[in-house]
Amino acid sequence: MYRQGDVLIVPITQAAVPDEVRTAGPMKRAPRERIVLALGESTGHAHAVLAANDDADFYPAPADSDPAFLFLPRGGKVVHEEHATIPLPQGWFRIVRQREYEPRALRSFRVVAD
Repeated sequence: MYRQGDVLIVPITQAAVPDEVRTAGPMKRAPRERIVLALGESTGHAHAVLAANDDADFYPAPADSDPAFLFLPRGGKVVHEEHATIPLPQGWFRIVRQREYEPRALRSFRVVAD
Protein backbone atom coordinates (compact mmCIF):
# COMPACT_ATOMS: atom_id res chain seq x y z
CA MET A 1 0.00 0.00 0.00
CA TYR A 2 1.20 3.52 -0.77
CA ARG A 3 -0.02 6.87 0.50
CA GLN A 4 0.84 10.34 -0.71
CA GLY A 5 -1.09 13.03 1.12
CA ASP A 6 -4.82 12.39 0.68
CA VAL A 7 -4.35 9.66 -1.97
CA LEU A 8 -4.15 5.96 -1.09
CA ILE A 9 -2.78 3.58 -3.74
CA VAL A 10 -3.58 -0.08 -3.14
CA PRO A 11 -2.05 -2.88 -5.26
CA ILE A 12 -4.72 -5.31 -6.46
CA THR A 13 -5.06 -8.23 -8.86
CA GLN A 14 -6.67 -7.78 -12.25
CA ALA A 15 -9.57 -9.94 -11.03
CA ALA A 16 -10.37 -7.28 -8.40
CA VAL A 17 -11.10 -4.67 -11.08
CA PRO A 18 -14.89 -4.46 -11.54
CA ASP A 19 -16.16 -5.61 -14.94
CA GLU A 20 -17.95 -2.30 -15.52
CA VAL A 21 -14.65 -0.44 -15.08
CA ARG A 22 -12.87 -2.57 -17.68
CA THR A 23 -15.87 -2.34 -20.02
CA ALA A 24 -15.88 1.48 -19.80
CA GLY A 25 -12.24 1.51 -20.88
CA PRO A 26 -9.36 3.74 -19.85
CA MET A 27 -9.30 7.51 -20.02
CA LYS A 28 -7.89 8.92 -23.25
CA ARG A 29 -4.79 11.05 -22.83
CA ALA A 30 -2.10 12.64 -24.94
CA PRO A 31 1.32 11.00 -25.27
CA ARG A 32 3.55 11.70 -22.24
CA GLU A 33 0.64 13.35 -20.42
CA ARG A 34 0.78 12.72 -16.68
CA ILE A 35 -2.14 11.00 -15.00
CA VAL A 36 -3.60 13.27 -12.33
CA LEU A 37 -4.93 11.27 -9.38
CA ALA A 38 -5.92 14.32 -7.32
CA LEU A 39 -5.64 18.03 -7.95
CA GLY A 40 -5.03 20.38 -5.03
CA GLU A 41 -7.91 22.84 -4.98
CA SER A 42 -6.05 25.49 -3.00
CA THR A 43 -2.50 25.11 -4.35
CA GLY A 44 -2.99 23.77 -7.85
CA HIS A 45 -0.42 21.07 -7.10
CA ALA A 46 -1.30 17.56 -8.22
CA HIS A 47 -0.72 13.98 -7.16
CA ALA A 48 0.20 12.55 -10.56
CA VAL A 49 1.55 9.35 -12.05
CA LEU A 50 4.36 9.28 -14.55
CA ALA A 51 4.41 5.88 -16.24
CA ALA A 52 7.49 4.10 -17.50
CA ASN A 53 7.31 4.09 -21.31
CA ASP A 54 4.07 6.11 -21.18
CA ASP A 55 1.89 2.99 -21.39
CA ALA A 56 -0.34 3.28 -18.31
CA ASP A 57 -4.12 2.96 -18.36
CA PHE A 58 -6.19 5.10 -15.97
CA TYR A 59 -9.84 4.38 -15.21
CA PRO A 60 -11.24 7.47 -13.40
CA ALA A 61 -13.73 7.19 -10.57
CA PRO A 62 -17.31 7.68 -11.76
CA ALA A 63 -18.12 9.57 -8.53
CA ASP A 64 -16.13 11.15 -5.69
CA SER A 65 -16.99 8.29 -3.37
CA ASP A 66 -15.82 5.61 -5.84
CA PRO A 67 -12.26 4.41 -6.37
CA ALA A 68 -10.32 4.94 -9.58
CA PHE A 69 -8.12 2.23 -11.09
CA LEU A 70 -4.65 2.32 -12.62
CA PHE A 71 -2.73 -0.22 -14.67
CA LEU A 72 1.04 0.15 -14.96
CA PRO A 73 2.45 -2.57 -17.25
CA ARG A 74 6.04 -1.42 -16.59
CA GLY A 75 5.70 0.49 -13.35
CA GLY A 76 5.90 4.22 -12.76
CA LYS A 77 6.07 6.82 -10.04
CA VAL A 78 3.74 9.14 -8.14
CA VAL A 79 4.95 12.74 -8.00
CA HIS A 80 3.80 15.86 -6.16
CA GLU A 81 5.40 19.25 -5.62
CA GLU A 82 5.27 18.95 -1.80
CA HIS A 83 5.79 15.20 -1.25
CA ALA A 84 8.54 12.68 -1.91
CA THR A 85 8.28 10.69 -5.14
CA ILE A 86 6.90 7.17 -4.69
CA PRO A 87 8.05 4.46 -7.11
CA LEU A 88 5.32 2.00 -8.11
CA PRO A 89 5.90 -1.52 -9.43
CA GLN A 90 4.09 -2.90 -12.43
CA GLY A 91 0.52 -4.04 -11.89
CA TRP A 92 -3.02 -2.93 -11.07
CA PHE A 93 -3.90 -0.39 -8.37
CA ARG A 94 -7.07 0.92 -6.74
CA ILE A 95 -6.87 4.67 -6.10
CA VAL A 96 -8.84 5.92 -3.09
CA ARG A 97 -9.21 9.58 -2.11
CA GLN A 98 -9.30 10.36 1.59
CA ARG A 99 -12.74 11.44 2.78
CA GLU A 100 -13.92 13.33 5.82
CA TYR A 101 -17.19 13.35 7.71
CA GLU A 102 -19.44 16.33 7.05
CA PRO A 103 -22.45 16.21 9.40
CA ARG A 104 -24.38 19.08 7.76
CA ALA A 105 -23.87 17.95 4.17
CA LEU A 106 -26.44 16.15 2.07
CA ARG A 107 -23.99 13.29 1.85
CA SER A 108 -22.23 12.34 5.09
CA PHE A 109 -18.74 12.31 3.59
CA ARG A 110 -16.78 14.49 1.22
CA VAL A 111 -13.42 14.14 -0.50
CA VAL A 112 -10.64 15.91 1.39
CA ALA A 113 -9.45 19.06 -0.36
CA ASP A 114 -5.90 20.26 0.12
